[in-house]
Amino acid sequence: MKILIDIGHPAHVHFFKNTAWALEKKGHEVLVTAREKDVTIDLLDSYGFKYEILSRMGAGKGNLMKEWAGRDIKMLKIARKFNPDVLTGILNPCVAHVAWLMNKKSLIFTDTEHAKLANRATLPFADLVFTPASYVCDLGKKQVKYNGYHELAYLHPAYFRPDPGILSSLGLNKDDKIIVLRFVSWGASHDVGQHGVTNKLEMARELEKYGKVFITSERKLDSEFDRYRIHLRSDKLHDLLYYASLYVGDGGTTAVESAILGTPSIYVSSLAGTMGNFTELEEKYGLMYCFNDSGQALQKAVEVLNNEQAKQEWGLKKDQLIRDKIDVTGFILSYMDLISSQVRK
Repeated sequence: MKILIDIGHPAHVHFFKNTAWALEKKGHEVLVTAREKDVTIDLLDSYGFKYEILSRMGAGKGNLMKEWAGRDIKMLKIARKFNPDVLTGILNPCVAHVAWLMNKKSLIFTDTEHAKLANRATLPFADLVFTPASYVCDLGKKQVKYNGYHELAYLHPAYFRPDPGILSSLGLNKDDKIIVLRFVSWGASHDVGQHGVTNKLEMARELEKYGKVFITSERKLDSEFDRYRIHLRSDKLHDLLYYASLYVGDGGTTAVESAILGTPSIYVSSLAGTMGNFTELEEKYGLMYCFNDSGQALQKAVEVLNNEQAKQEWGLKKDQLIRDKIDVTGFILSYMDLISSQVRK
């Protein structure tokens, strides 16, 4: 069977990497196409994937629509040559459009309820739409719910083993308090008009009183942030998050990743309260705090850092979550196996 996987965001590399490797091990042929955004290409290179770049991220809704149109054309040309049996991506209009035009199967994954523009452009053309069980919207007959999160496709213990070498590489030891801050670019279609952390410098300066602060940012920051910049291979961030004492930021994916890894996680965004996975992680598992006010987020961060048992408490809550949830990569592969058996017939 031939599978085309389109990557639109760095997190999508992580989501699909184990699936792609397993499919290739089973003898299937996998083609990866990609959008050049943030560290996407660095991640693909670090994991040894061959890929074709379809586009580069632009700014604003107008440029995004132009990019989508260009991606449609380029992907259609590549797909006609490759002739895949199935195309897949995360809330990816180009995957759905090209599969529909070629009369091929499309598998779309999403966990972002408020992505209204991308939903309208993608879902009517998709064959199946996979969402976490915590997803709050009813997408109709195409929707397949699973008891997990996107991030469990790569951070489930079946796949992720933290590398303690990350600490020594940064001049740290296991007893150090590590605080990771993440700031995003707010360039996605569903980010228009939204905001995240508004007190970046104040937050960094206040939190460094309690430990070592590292900042990872999609957008360029002023020179006053230089002392906090993280110098780390993009594929090593999850190791650092695992050993961190606290994560704070407007990066939603990183917030969920931190929670799943058992690290106290504080998500700061005007989108707080709109996504089912965040609500479940906060209200059912107590692994995350969500705020739309940066001042309140900073107060909570200080409170967590003053709790010497926080990391141990989060570890226990994380263990319960892992017991409750499924191996998401295994779930994806089961559907791929089903499609493969249909193709052979």
